[in-house]
Amino acid sequence: MRWDVFFDSFPPLLLALPLTLELALTSIALGFMLAVLLAAARLSTVRAFSALAYSFVYVIRGTPLLAQVFFVYYGLGQLDAMRNSILWPIFREAYACALIALSLNTAAYGSEIIRGGLLAVPRGQVEAAKAFGLTATQKFRLVVFPQALRTMLPAYGNELILILKGTSLASIITIIELTGQARILASETYAPIEVFAAAGAVYLALNMALSFGVRLLEGRIKRSGGLAMEG
Repeated sequence: MRWDVFFDSFPPLLLALPLTLELALTSIALGFMLAVLLAAARLSTVRAFSALAYSFVYVIRGTPLLAQVFFVYYGLGQLDAMRNSILWPIFREAYACALIALSLNTAAYGSEIIRGGLLAVPRGQVEAAKAFGLTATQKFRLVVFPQALRTMLPAYGNELILILKGTSLASIITIIELTGQARILASETYAPIEVFAAAGAVYLALNMALSFGVRLLEGRIKRSGGLAMEG
């Protein structure tokens, strides 16, 4: 183990960290908004909406993220209709394609987590909210969502970690994020073990920080929920 190469790898790797975080945070934000819509469609009484959402989730969850990245970046670019459309300036950019693939992937998994959290709310409490005369918006904001959040937060935290690690696949379509930078360093130093060990340490630190943040938020929500119940 060449420890000098290991420690010298951190400065250039950290230079690529902002792009990794940007890709992860943006895809998580976009994916969450789409996940809410998908969960609502899955719970809809309109069969067409429910069937379309189910089909989308089934396909995304049943295929590897790597294949999805390839399909968005390489596959769609082979279609003449795409090349001649107003969307081509977006789909010809590697960053946009990686962002789309990651967002769609986390949306599919996130929608099932959100749907499960909403279904876990006791029916009696929903009926009690109606009995108190709460509007649909008030019922969701004050009764349904807080309880669903406590249920789905641990699973959604795991999904955030998975999508953070999934950003490493962006390197295969020429994006120089953390893993892409590690590949360049490994080819320059001829020390792949030391370089990728350093990259792994950075990913590990990021995931530990994210896990710690989710646990803090989970504990805070549980404490606030307990105080509310006592009140």
